[in-house]
Amino acid sequence: MASGLGVALFSSAVFGLSGSFAKALLETGWTPGAAVTARLTGAAIILAVPAVPALRGRWNQLKDNWLTILLFGLIGVAACQLFYFNAVARLSVGVALLLEYLAPVIIVLWLWAASRRRPRPLTIAGTLFSLGGLILVLDLTGAVKIDFVGVLWGIAAAVCLAIYFFITAKENDTLPPIVLASGGLMVGAAVMWLAAATGLLPMAFSTADTKLGPWVTPWWVSLGGLIVLATVLAYVSGIVAARALGSKVASFVSLTEVLFAVIWAWLLLGELPGPIQLLGGVLIVGGVVLVRVDELRGSRAAAAAAGGSVSESAATPAPLDHANDVEPVP
Repeated sequence: MASGLGVALFSSAVFGLSGSFAKALLETGWTPGAAVTARLTGAAIILAVPAVPALRGRWNQLKDNWLTILLFGLIGVAACQLFYFNAVARLSVGVALLLEYLAPVIIVLWLWAASRRRPRPLTIAGTLFSLGGLILVLDLTGAVKIDFVGVLWGIAAAVCLAIYFFITAKENDTLPPIVLASGGLMVGAAVMWLAAATGLLPMAFSTADTKLGPWVTPWWVSLGGLIVLATVLAYVSGIVAARALGSKVASFVSLTEVLFAVIWAWLLLGELPGPIQLLGGVLIVGGVVLVRVDELRGSRAAAAAAGGSVSESAATPAPLDHANDVEPVP
């Protein structure tokens, strides 16, 4: 458990680097589409190396799970990251990521509207906490006005994240997680290149030096960090952590990504949300924790009432109850 927790924290830490590396590139003239495309292409090539032996010649697994891979690549990888990077281009890294972490609240509100069944009190409390935190994060009365186009991009990323959770709410053990990650990255990269070739996606690269903290580095340092650290190592360590801790515990630890993203942005970009925004971030993360705790309690209670075990394997997955081995985290 201790080693798994360490791996999970490492995964959150390197995932949290993505916004800082991306913004360093964006500030030199890269477009969000170019940064996402380069990231996905490089990571897909690297992850294909361990993914091929993981299949062990069972290529039919790709055929049987083509829809899952396609949806993961389109929504969990390409759209989610493109929208997040567009948000990062206009907002601070911490604010952009906090907006994306509103996905569980969107799920709660959608289920409430679709079923017309009121959530349990703890879920309502978590939703209200997160919505209150959103108001503080936006800091509408602050001296520095927030870019509302950037806010819309961040919320769009949250919607993609929510859709992904709905799509993959049912656990699927027929496809190795590393294969799903590699396949999704390949699909995402192909979609981005296709969008660029048709003129739908602006694509601009730059070879100007990037600035990371007190250091001025070649552009390939930031790009390499985005691909190797914030994508390849992040995905692989996240998979290892999910297997060591169980997907549910790992999903809770992954919430520390917001904290790491804020710290990295402060150290590498000199960005730090104001006190009001930091308080709002605490409320958003706290609200998400309450929602997830209530989901776990509800699924275990349902399993116990049905005479089943209250273990993780026995509980019926809900949209937030089952955390996938491969999360669409930016």
